Amino acid sequence: MSEELNLVRDLAVILVSAGVFTIISKALKQPPVLGYIIAGLLVGPHISFFPGITSQETVSQWSEIGMIFLMFGLGLEFSFKKLLKVGSSALVAAGTKFIGVFILGFVTAQAMSWSLMESVFLGGLLSMSSTMVVIKSYEDLGLKEKPYSGMVFGTLVVEDLIAILLMVLLSTMAVSQSFAGKELMLNILKLVFFLILWFLVGIFLIPTILRKVKDVLNDEILLLVSIGLCFGMVFLANAVGFSSALGAFVMGSILSETVEGEHIERIVEPLKNLFGAIFFVSVGMMIDPGVILEHWVMVLFLSLLVIVSHIVFAGAGIILTGKGLDNAVKVGFSLAQLGEFGFIIASVGCSLGVMRSFIYPVIISVSVITTFTTPYTIKAASPFLEYLRRKIPSKWLERLEPARESVSTASEDNEWKELLKSYFSRIILYGVVIIAIYIGSRLYLDPLAARLLPKTGEQVRKAIELAVTLIVMAPFVYGLGINSGSIKTSATKLLKEKEWNVWPIIGLILVRSFIAVGIVLGVISTYFHMAGWMILVSIFAGICFILAARRSMHRISALEEHFIKNLNAKERSERKKRPVSSSVRRELEHYNVFTRTVTLPPDSGFAGVLLKDIPFRSQTGANIIKISRGTKEIVVPSAEQELFPGDRILVVGTKEQLDRFQALTEASAEKEEEQRRSFRIEAVTLNMESFMTGKTLRGANLRKYGCMVISVLHEGDFITNPEPDFRFSEGDTIWIAGDVDALGWV
Repeated sequence: MSEELNLVRDLAVILVSAGVFTIISKALKQPPVLGYIIAGLLVGPHISFFPGITSQETVSQWSEIGMIFLMFGLGLEFSFKKLLKVGSSALVAAGTKFIGVFILGFVTAQAMSWSLMESVFLGGLLSMSSTMVVIKSYEDLGLKEKPYSGMVFGTLVVEDLIAILLMVLLSTMAVSQSFAGKELMLNILKLVFFLILWFLVGIFLIPTILRKVKDVLNDEILLLVSIGLCFGMVFLANAVGFSSALGAFVMGSILSETVEGEHIERIVEPLKNLFGAIFFVSVGMMIDPGVILEHWVMVLFLSLLVIVSHIVFAGAGIILTGKGLDNAVKVGFSLAQLGEFGFIIASVGCSLGVMRSFIYPVIISVSVITTFTTPYTIKAASPFLEYLRRKIPSKWLERLEPARESVSTASEDNEWKELLKSYFSRIILYGVVIIAIYIGSRLYLDPLAARLLPKTGEQVRKAIELAVTLIVMAPFVYGLGINSGSIKTSATKLLKEKEWNVWPIIGLILVRSFIAVGIVLGVISTYFHMAGWMILVSIFAGICFILAARRSMHRISALEEHFIKNLNAKERSERKKRPVSSSVRRELEHYNVFTRTVTLPPDSGFAGVLLKDIPFRSQTGANIIKISRGTKEIVVPSAEQELFPGDRILVVGTKEQLDRFQALTEASAEKEEEQRRSFRIEAVTLNMESFMTGKTLRGANLRKYGCMVISVLHEGDFITNPEPDFRFSEGDTIWIAGDVDALGWV
């Protein structure tokens, strides 16, 4: 068989087996990933009963592409802005969980006499939960709207970023075989630098390009452009020493911030699913059942370790943030599994030769077991919570209640948070751009000047290079140290709030200015040795620059406004589509006030009922602020407004009130469903003693029993909906429809 046909055969085996076992997983209410891994195990080289793969090398190449698409898809769902909004509870929970599980995993590996590098890798990979599995489990169990779901998903978002950082750092450590703190810190700074730089350039350019070609964009072109950008970033990431997975993830995160982000995610999803399936099947192929049987005790022990440690440390992180025992238990039990990032990190360790080959199938087995147990651990959270409440002393329970925030100072606190966020964001973002300009100058401007000015003296050439570098940097130095930008709005509000706030604000302004001056002096010192008089000249030149810049440096404001416009384009589009819910979320999210859209089921008992006759407000505490009906929108509906099946009701309230409102509408639909299930049709043949024999349809008066005759088979004639005067005879077969209880006399 030719090589091309072997490729087709291998793909057929992979995809058919993946499809079959995904169906089985779906039937068992398990995530598709589980089916893919089992399919890979069965068609892999270790089991010969099923048709195998002819070329493992080709599958590895497809698997690499699958990894790229998988990480690209995760990036599209991730969003760096979402990371900034997850809140302190998610950051503390993810950090606590990572540190706790990492230390426990490291100690466990050392106790099993593993090498130092294997111990580091095990600690890192065991700390990762599965975003994919948790989301799927929450969808199946109907928990996505629960109050604690935001903390769960926020923690997973932070964990995704930690996993990306781990992949880069562990790969570097594996290659260098070094744990030097200086080298590790440099690698972290390098990673952070490039992440910020790519994000800045990407947000500045890509939304602008997509906006300009919007008229010619269709699904086909957008798909090609998105995949092209993804592979371009993969190449760029490899060029600067990072992995393909990081490049794909970063481009997905950049595109997720654009107006087309959801559209791109939708059209890329089939490709992501296809190549992701190939990746997970290839993961399953690496499982050796013999190794698992040999190390089954280790598999069970690590599975138990993952479940217990994730519950304990994630819950501890939530308690540390003051969110209470209830949220701690629900979040902890939701995150009790080993995620896909775990075996991705394990595959990195094995491919780099720093982990023994038996470890990888062991980790895959742990992931499979904990994936399978996830729905059950999530369900076990409530009973375990009740058990804890019975066993824990009441004084301790009171201390574990959620911390109450003072609303009186919330306004000022939020303004300080906004100001400090804008302040440090400005320093970091402009600082990264300035450093990038300096690095570019040293890498490219120096050889260019030597080539263009070969006869010029070295000192003159350096002076020219410095002048060009400072001119290019000037707008960004101005933006860092002088231009107020988004800081001004919060500062103005704080000054109105308290006069004393002027002093810390002045202090922040001075620090920012000193940083800008320090950067300029630092750049100059790399070209020339700075004597005392040069420092004085530089300071004088800086003062002149500041005075001149206030009149002439308008371009940096335009650049900043353009970037912010691109960054917030998605939110502006959302506000236009959903002005009411966006406005509530923007103004009241700090006060535990949220919106939710609840669709009235077609069979709801509230359909056709006036709002004043439904106890929504009294039983739930939530308020209806808008009803959407087709293209019609009713804002702040009156009490005389009637509800219709399919109405989309926008409700405002706390998460608890919204949960009660949704439960009330669902209970109404379930009641109607029960009534509908009690309806059935019976076929009855009449005899001499039958109630209907000899009577007319009108005379039988079946309506009072809640029944009706649909059809009659009379002397060979089939009559549908007989007339009221029709008389029933012995031997007639009649079909009666009605309530189950009412048909009991038949």
